[in-house]
This record gives sequence, C-alpha cells and structure tokens, in this order.
Amino acid sequence: MKEITVTFVQPSGEKEDVTVPVGYTLMEAAKYYSDSGYISGIDADCGGACACGTCHVIVDDVWFDKLKIPKKSSPELDLLDYDFKSTDKSRLSCQIELTEELDGLIVNVP
Repeated sequence: MKEITVTFVQPSGEKEDVTVPVGYTLMEAAKYYSDSGYISGIDADCGGACACGTCHVIVDDVWFDKLKIPKKSSPELDLLDYDFKSTDKSRLSCQIELTEELDGLIVNVP
C-alpha cells in the first residue's frame, strides 16, 4: 500500500512528520500513526464523525487548494464557526482524505 508523509506543526513551531497509508484521513494519521502515540491538540473526540470539531487544523497556504474536497461541508463549517481559532484555511482533519497528491501536506495545530 502506498504511503505518504504529512507534517503537523504545533503552535510552538515543533514539527512532527507522520507516515500514513493513502486512503486514511488526516485525523487518523494524527491519532494512530504518530511516533509519539498521537499528535497533541488533535483530540478527535467523536472519532471522525464530523460532530465535535476537536480535530481542527489549519492547512498550510500552499496545500489548501490541493485538497480533494476544497469546499467545506455545511456540518464542517458549522463546527468551525464555534472555534475562535478558526481561519479561512481551517478544516476538520476527519474530513481530509489523504491521497498520493497530498504527500508532503503541512498542517498547523491551532
């Protein structure tokens, strides 16, 4: 199975590269494929059901337009509206399916 690497950047600037099989979500990469056990700040309390907003990330400017689903779904927008750290590049990591084209993706943890 093809794998890609994504980089999570903490507010402190600390970076962690995670290698994950194609087809998983960015949230799954953060929760199950991190060498440290999980990426701090990506709680994903609802398990990827787009129901809580605790997997919020801010996608790096270079990568935002390369996402498979560039427009946010209505439930995703509603959840991000409640997060005071939300920006125009915010996404819920449970809604980002990792494809080969996203190899090298960089996201910031708010």
